[in-house]
Amino acid sequence: MNGNSRKELIEDLERLKQEHRDMDDVIARLQEHAPFDQLQLVRLKKKKLMLKDNMNKLESRLLPDIIA
Repeated sequence: MNGNSRKELIEDLERLKQEHRDMDDVIARLQEHAPFDQLQLVRLKKKKLMLKDNMNKLESRLLPDIIA
């Protein structure tokens, strides 16, 4: 992995982390105002989970392989 691609992976990871934090805020604000749209909440939580999965994939690409 060259320096540029590693840097790009790190930048992508930081962007995903920020988006994940933003999603937390959106979900919290939605839940503050009852009644709220359950379908919208489910979709937001699903998107948040997808962001987390993508973050995990990027993190695993950044970690060196460890031979056990």
